This record gives sequence, structure tokens and C-alpha cells, in this order.
Amino acid sequence: MTFKFAILGAAIAASSLLAVAQAWASGNEHVIDDAAVETPGVCHLETWTTRFARRQGLLNLAPACTRKTWPRLEIGGGLQRAWSNGAAETTVGPALKLNILPEDRGLGLGLAGAAGFGLRAGHLDSASLVAPMTIPVGPRLRINLNAGWSYVRADAKSDAAFVGAQAEWSMARNLTLMVETFRRDAGHAGGQLGVRWNPGGGRFDLDLVAGRRIDGASPRAVSLGLTVRR
Repeated sequence: MTFKFAILGAAIAASSLLAVAQAWASGNEHVIDDAAVETPGVCHLETWTTRFARRQGLLNLAPACTRKTWPRLEIGGGLQRAWSNGAAETTVGPALKLNILPEDRGLGLGLAGAAGFGLRAGHLDSASLVAPMTIPVGPRLRINLNAGWSYVRADAKSDAAFVGAQAEWSMARNLTLMVETFRRDAGHAGGQLGVRWNPGGGRFDLDLVAGRRIDGASPRAVSLGLTVRR
């Protein structure tokens, strides 16, 4: 999630925030993570694009796999391209997620870490270490809570705490509603509302998400995402 803030402004700050959750099972353009990893033996590719304004946005590609031999460890990475008013930057980096406690025991707990390196600048732009907790409230509702640390090189306060909460409600068999809120240090709280469609319960997910201050500043953002599993 980051680059040189003075050049790329809000698009960069948003990419830094989104790196906190960039390749996880709940992830995609959602900022808040859940405690689960991808199904053992399955790989996925999460892709999404976020638009802040006509000439300001980002594009993300995040592959990840969970091996059957390590069924609680998801190994992935991310490639992100952010642009604003003709300037652009690309970051790449690893992403790991460990499921410590499965949610089918009544409470899920995990540990997720990610980092992003700017290809043009050649230095670490962002990093995060977050503990996601999942509380299954019932057969159709899950609550996800996140707390951890994030590093954003472009921010005035590069090291800061990160907290957030998310509710996922299964409205129908293949349709899920998501609402989340989050905050980094003492900055403005952000939020998102979206829907996820899983056609026929198959290997594709389609997401449409709208938010405010997802980078702590931008008044609005709209994201469109696609996840493919195999």
C-alpha cells in the first residue's frame, strides 16, 4: 500500500492502507481481513481496481495459495499500480497469513503480514502486521475485528496502529453484504459498503464496493473486484 505522497497523493495513501489486507480470503478490495485462509489445495487470484477521481486510482493483482501440507498457512503476494494526474508508481511484495484458530471452534484468530516495495524508488514503501479475529454470530452473519501495526513511508507518521471492524451478512445463497470501518492512528476513520456475488457457488466472486476516506482523506472511492479460484 504506498509511494511518494507528494507526487501521487490520495491514490498512494489508499494503496498503502489496502496493503494491510491485500491477499486474504476475505480480502480483495476489502480493507478488513478475516481469520480464515484459502481452502487447502486451492489457489486464487484477486484483482480489483479502485477509482477516487477521473484521473486518480489504483489497480491490484494478488495471487495466493494454501498447500495441503500446510493447511493453515496462506502464501501470496501483491502487485499494485497507482496513478494520479499523470504520475504513477508500481509496488510489489509478499503476503503471508497464518490461521491460528479456526472459526468453527466459535472464534477464529489469525496473523497476517504484508510488505510493498516501490519499483521506481527501490525502497520499502509499506508493511503491516495485523491480527484478524472472526466471530461467527450465526449461520448468516460474521463479525471480523482487526488490530495491528502498519508502516507507510509516505505518511507524516510512518509507523502507526491500525484498527477496524467488519460485518458480513449472507443475504442469499450466493450474495453477501459487507460493511466495514477502519482507522490508522489518529487519522480520519474510513468506511466501505459493498456486495459480493458468487455465481452458482462456483470459483468466481464479483465485488462492487463504495467507500469514504479509505485513505483517510479522499471523499469517495468505488471499487470493482474479481476473484478466480482453481
